[in-house]
Amino acid sequence: MKRKNITGWFLGIPLTIAALVIIILLAEPDRDGVTRAAAYKAAALSAATVEECRLASRKQSEFPASSQGQWYVKYMDALYQRGWIDKELTPAAEETAEGLLTYEEADFLAGQVSDELKAKVGLTQKNKTQPYPPGEWWDLYEDICRELGSWQEEKVRQETLVVYGTFEDVDDGVAWRAYTSLGNRGFEGLGLGSCRDQEIKVLVSGSEILRVTEKISKSVVYKNIWIMEVGEHELKAYVGSLARTLEVKAKIKDPEGMAMQVADIHVTDGQVKKLVLKKERVSGKVLEIDGDEIEIEGFGSLTVDQDFNAYRLYGEFRRLGLSSVVVGSDVQEFVVADGKICAALAMRPFDAKTIRVLLMDTGFRSIFHDTITLEFLSPGVVKRGDQEEAYQTGDTVTFRSGDETLKNERVIIEPGDESKGVRVLTIGRGDKKPWYPGHLEVKQEKDGLVLVNEVYLEEYLKRVVPSEMPASYEKEALKAQAVCARTYAWRQIMANGYKNYGAHVDDSTKYQVYNNVETSPNTDTAVNETYGKLITYEGQVAEVYYFSTSCGHTTDGTIWGASLEDYPYLRGIAVKDGGGVLDLTSEEAFSQYIKSCPQGFESEFGMYRWTAETTGSQVGKKVTGIGDIVDLTIKERSTGGIGKVLLVKGTAGSKEIAGEGQIRAMLGCGDMEIRQQNGNVLTGWDSLPSAFIAIEKEEEGAEIRFTIYGGGYGHGVGMSQNGAQAMAKAGKSYKQILELFYDGTEVAEIDEVS
Repeated sequence: MKRKNITGWFLGIPLTIAALVIIILLAEPDRDGVTRAAAYKAAALSAATVEECRLASRKQSEFPASSQGQWYVKYMDALYQRGWIDKELTPAAEETAEGLLTYEEADFLAGQVSDELKAKVGLTQKNKTQPYPPGEWWDLYEDICRELGSWQEEKVRQETLVVYGTFEDVDDGVAWRAYTSLGNRGFEGLGLGSCRDQEIKVLVSGSEILRVTEKISKSVVYKNIWIMEVGEHELKAYVGSLARTLEVKAKIKDPEGMAMQVADIHVTDGQVKKLVLKKERVSGKVLEIDGDEIEIEGFGSLTVDQDFNAYRLYGEFRRLGLSSVVVGSDVQEFVVADGKICAALAMRPFDAKTIRVLLMDTGFRSIFHDTITLEFLSPGVVKRGDQEEAYQTGDTVTFRSGDETLKNERVIIEPGDESKGVRVLTIGRGDKKPWYPGHLEVKQEKDGLVLVNEVYLEEYLKRVVPSEMPASYEKEALKAQAVCARTYAWRQIMANGYKNYGAHVDDSTKYQVYNNVETSPNTDTAVNETYGKLITYEGQVAEVYYFSTSCGHTTDGTIWGASLEDYPYLRGIAVKDGGGVLDLTSEEAFSQYIKSCPQGFESEFGMYRWTAETTGSQVGKKVTGIGDIVDLTIKERSTGGIGKVLLVKGTAGSKEIAGEGQIRAMLGCGDMEIRQQNGNVLTGWDSLPSAFIAIEKEEEGAEIRFTIYGGGYGHGVGMSQNGAQAMAKAGKSYKQILELFYDGTEVAEIDEVS
């Protein structure tokens, strides 16, 4: 019996060794070489993007239809078309792609890049069919990238990252997608699953991993991770954007106490070895976000941890970034450890019911003030940290830049009646000293004092609409303006534009003019009757723009470099009954259009058509370096015929002026007379009213004169305010007005999108 067992044991040894050899061979098929698929993928991505390779393959593929689903087809097709693969030497077949790259194939590819690289391959008659060594291939590949100028740039580079997981860890995951500490990465053809929960070094082109160059560590620490569920020997947590179930070697004593918490998770060899919970939380209104610090009402400024995470805990769980923390919001709980903010937990939607406005000085020259004097219009208090000082109606309080009492401290001025507000005696708006509803805040900054007005959004709009549109306009036009203004303000609140000063917008034309004229019952009614309404496109708040007057046609967002795919609702439209789009992009079509006066909603407005004259010498004061100006030509037009590129020719060269704003500025002149179609003459404009222009040249002796035929006033994107007025007079509702100017949008309640 014993002899039989021993004999079996000895006989099993070679079988075991054979099995191990097979396993090693299967696990490391490219130990003596690199597959053609992997090599050609890297080569293709040294000169093109994944999408460019995909388009090339769709256009013409060398592979049979049965192979079209293979990941490497697009890369090899791109190289066939580029001439980097010899079709006879390397046929387009699956067995070829999955085989090893030879010296002869490496030599051919290198030779298509340069003779110097070809010489480095070391091809001989003896080795030409042998596998090209992996080390030599990747050295050659680096030289190829250097030759093409793509090495260590955004194109091809080394990255060190932690692999959170792959598409296999996600329900309905995208094939060949890895989730990492540096964002999503593709890894076609690689076995990256074995690198999960490891820190590795990789070679990357764009966002596609080409190879794993080094496995740095099997131990990682996932910091500030949200733990959802905990069992005795496992926990479910969000690692990056992935919901992962992690095995815990030791038995967890208090699973319920660990759930729904933020923690640092130490993982080694795929198992949780240590868990550090972070239970301290603070909450309050966010007053300022400056660099790596967040100022929270009642807690002062706290430093943000470098591994900060933000999580949305209401509705569908979502991992967010620091940009999701909005000034003025009080919807988060902040997790604090070691005096730093580790995470923000959004407990409910931010309703954006208030807006924080930086009040500029007289003349809107600066956001900074040397001195601020305020007058209480009702009894109120001044809060400095934990201290409060009472003030009566008519009392004043003054703050001076550099005052030690303001150092590192925000002062809050709260009137007892926010509807009466506080007057600012050191700011002039027209011939008056303005007062502001809501409350005010004063803070010392490096360049002076800043003054912030926090006010209900609807109250803010009542002081924006009359500053942006005459209160005498039709109610439906004012309502359209109110919805536009609310939509614009909502997006600015979410954009956190002045977060480092604790505000969303300022009160100048840079955003929306605020409180520059008195409120009006008409505009108040327009705001009230559209309470909480926003312009949306496919459920998202739209980016809205508006301007004074059109030439009968608006343009689209591409004049500022925007994509129509991103802003499909900002399309050019004919401002007339029925809308439609006219083809005015040719010089002949637009010239004929602008010199006539076609009927439209705005055809009776003075700025619908205008003319101006300038000279070569006047233009030469702004467009310099090309000698005397001899000709002006609109070289390129966009939707609606607006000038996109102006060609200025001189005796010593020429220049192209790109952009509607630049064209207007370069052709405008303070001495120029702008003659409206109703006969009124405007002067003192340093910029043309619009870039919807046609130019005619006329020579008078030595002087060259140019007549500019123009139409409209403003940039021409979005809603024409006078167009809205004319439509309202014609009986159109504010929704019909908005539907014309913002194609495909809807009007929705603010609660539906926040």
